Amino acid sequence: MNVADTERAATKLRAAGYDLAESESEADVLIFNTCSVRAKAAQKVFHRIEYLKSVRSSKIGRPIIGIMGCVAQLEGEAVFDHESAIDFVAGTRATDRLGSLIERARDGEGRVIDLGERSEGEGWNVSPVERHSPHVAFVPIIEGCNKFCTYCIVPYSRGRERSRVASDIVREIHGLLESGFKEVHLIGQNVNSYRPKSEEGLLGIKGATPFSKLLRAVARTGIERIKFTTSFPRDFHEDIVAAIDEHDNLCNWVHLPVQSGSDRILRRMRRGYSSSDYLSRVQCIKRAGRPLSLTTDIIVGFPGESTSDFEDTLRLVENCQYHGLYIFKYSERPGTPASRLQDDVSREEKRARFLSLESLQRNIQSRIYSGYIGEKVKVLVEGESAKSENDLTGHTTCHKVLNFPGDSSLVGKIVEVIVTEAKVNSLYGRVVDGSPAL
Repeated sequence: MNVADTERAATKLRAAGYDLAESESEADVLIFNTCSVRAKAAQKVFHRIEYLKSVRSSKIGRPIIGIMGCVAQLEGEAVFDHESAIDFVAGTRATDRLGSLIERARDGEGRVIDLGERSEGEGWNVSPVERHSPHVAFVPIIEGCNKFCTYCIVPYSRGRERSRVASDIVREIHGLLESGFKEVHLIGQNVNSYRPKSEEGLLGIKGATPFSKLLRAVARTGIERIKFTTSFPRDFHEDIVAAIDEHDNLCNWVHLPVQSGSDRILRRMRRGYSSSDYLSRVQCIKRAGRPLSLTTDIIVGFPGESTSDFEDTLRLVENCQYHGLYIFKYSERPGTPASRLQDDVSREEKRARFLSLESLQRNIQSRIYSGYIGEKVKVLVEGESAKSENDLTGHTTCHKVLNFPGDSSLVGKIVEVIVTEAKVNSLYGRVVDGSPAL
């Protein structure tokens, strides 16, 4: 979501007459897009501003400095007290107005702030020039969250759920297809909570939920690959799996965050489902017509998490056999209900649980990844590998990183690769002889 916001901000600013600078040291305006999901992310921005202040040449002059995103929305006026060099603050729904905020700051107005709602009729489209990749595009379909999990700051920083009209989403994807993009990611805090106010673009499309209808509508555009993240377990309907089975361009990957395997902790987190509810969704995913890659998020050390609760999480992970696992040590987010709970799991115990869970997942993942050896997979080639200048890198349809020898002419193409080796978090292979580059 933050990458997508940055792309939209760059699109709006270029339309307002600004150009992106070659480097931070040359910029007249510095804008920091901030995240508040984890404490470290919120702290980094102020450290970064301090660093840039120390290295900027006095000959260039002081830049206009702005903060946008979740930290800006949550802290508001308090941001100026954190750092006196900040000139303007733009909340999560003020992207359309960045140009005017900068102009106000340049005109000498102090402590410029905008935490208002989106402008009426604000567009979501992003210029292809500003996309993070010329081959893969992030397409927001829903913003905000209504779930209010006790540990999560998102409902306060992003506001309530607001879904885009399906016809606008489909129109955007048609444009991406015409511009040569091969893959789209439908994104949102909870994509499968998608509930547009209008049925425009969904009429006549079968589906048990608006989201499964949207998946089918997007699949009809003919774009090569479609992924979506993140899904909320309580809203995960079996018709989503049915839609994936019906359309090959709906990729075989589902990210379904569980957060804990303990029913007691799930209640304290206010997740709205039990471990058995979650496992029933997992069984639906595993019954799909083609193998689906399943990944998840887990928080260790949530307030009140006992050894027994953590063991429940270990058992659930063993049961689910995840292809990938994102583990987070609980950190308090001020303003959330969980911040009023006693953070009674020590730092040392959180670390021990993190390492224990990581070790279990590493063994599971090793078995799963080794099972790909000898298999043929399709890879969207995204560029040169960071680890070897002789290799290219890309993602499979099941969202695994795959590196292989090849030349730059393959970048942006989809090739068939045979897997020859399984690494810790990636696969390695070679292009199948005679494989067409699409």
